[in-house]
Amino acid sequence: MNDFNKYLNETGETGFVEEMTQSIAQVSGLPGAKLSELVVFEEGEMGQVMGLGQDRVEVLVLVRSGVKVGARVVRTGGPLRIAVGEAMLGKIVDGLGRGAEGEETRMVDVTPSGISARKKISRPLETGIALVDLLVPLGRGQRELVMGDRKIGKTNFVLQAILAQSRLGTVCVYAAIGKKNTEIMQAESFFNKTGAIKNLVIVASSSHDTVGEIWLTPYTAMTVAEYFRDQGRDVLLVLDDMTAHAKFYRELSLTARRFPGRESYPGDIFYVHSKLLERAGCFLVPNTSPSVATGPSPVTGEGNARGEVSQVGEAAITCLPVVDTVQGDMTGYIQTNLMSMTDGHIFFDSDLYFAGRRPAINPFVSVTRVGYQTQSHIRRALGREIVKRLNDYEKTQSFVRFGAELGDAARQVLTIGEHFLKLFNQPMQVTMAQDVQTVAAAMVLAGLWDGSEAEVLQERYDKDEVLRREMKEAVDKAATTEQLIAAGREKQWLTKS
Repeated sequence: MNDFNKYLNETGETGFVEEMTQSIAQVSGLPGAKLSELVVFEEGEMGQVMGLGQDRVEVLVLVRSGVKVGARVVRTGGPLRIAVGEAMLGKIVDGLGRGAEGEETRMVDVTPSGISARKKISRPLETGIALVDLLVPLGRGQRELVMGDRKIGKTNFVLQAILAQSRLGTVCVYAAIGKKNTEIMQAESFFNKTGAIKNLVIVASSSHDTVGEIWLTPYTAMTVAEYFRDQGRDVLLVLDDMTAHAKFYRELSLTARRFPGRESYPGDIFYVHSKLLERAGCFLVPNTSPSVATGPSPVTGEGNARGEVSQVGEAAITCLPVVDTVQGDMTGYIQTNLMSMTDGHIFFDSDLYFAGRRPAINPFVSVTRVGYQTQSHIRRALGREIVKRLNDYEKTQSFVRFGAELGDAARQVLTIGEHFLKLFNQPMQVTMAQDVQTVAAAMVLAGLWDGSEAEVLQERYDKDEVLRREMKEAVDKAATTEQLIAAGREKQWLTKS
């Protein structure tokens, strides 16, 4: 009530709730209201302006209990803001950012930065998953869609990527959008067990929360990511999942009696999602210093909160939006919308999943548009060779199904293909360093290893500093795959105890 009176004195406008339909309130008497402005009801409930009519304002109510018809409403004069800060690391917050203390407040809905504030994507992002890092590589600042049917390992993949990046010190933000409480608890438990929670912020809304809070969850997560980006830190942001987000936004639009479009989704669903995803990328950011000042931030146009800007650095928000398909159909409305906004997609195939592949990623259907430019020459050459071998393996498998007799060359193709599948079959809590992936793939290609128990090699790599140095030197010096294989034969990395 105190906030209500405070804002009433500031704005001098009082509105009244004329109609309440689920989460949408029709309010009269607020002539100065603006889109996305925060409003406060007389009992302290919050709302956000969603639409402007001739004599009424559509307000999204951000409490589950709703508000009473006839209740007074007052403008705040500003947009919805959330508190952000270092204290959020290791915490779980709700869709409005509540649950952790913040050092400053930021607007949730902002216009994406222009091209002058961005840099070319040039640094690789390690997911720790050999299949992705070798065949569908990602760069820092890339937006890569993760798509596939429900319950075939998409969430496990993004959790694994968060684990790998958290171990490297990258700030990670995981947005659970309208998930079941059990699913949120399982993800939190995984992060706690593996230690990834220390560099992680979980922004979660459950299916029991208000539609408005669920809809705002990815925007809150992006705002948190932008805070850490502006501190000069790279961020990995996972939006799990955008199909649910689109469905809840459709519910909001239909409740507000807006004209439905294709599959009853609102006409602005493309704008809503693209405005969110365009906020990710690789950016110029200020490096702060207490003594030297050279100008405002190229991203925000403002100086740092601590006062000065010394020199321009680089920080990235890598975004992995997740989307569900139905029976592997990639041509759905929301799926194709998101594919057009992102820099590629990783496709999870249900046939591969039921055949026992983990992760069940189809490398022939998956696409990365900017990831290859971040790969080293040796890894790019190795990836091309692996794709060729796997393609030959699939073709040869089709002959086996027809009962054809195979020669020695065909048997060798099948053997190497099976060895690569063993290498790419990774347990969820195992992440592989890029040097280990590169050496292991080269050894499989040379027929020196069957690809099994790659996690044992990773454990030795983690414990043995000499092995780490030798592998790094060999990978950095190798100009061709043959040179890397020769180094592996000489050092005998796979046979050392």
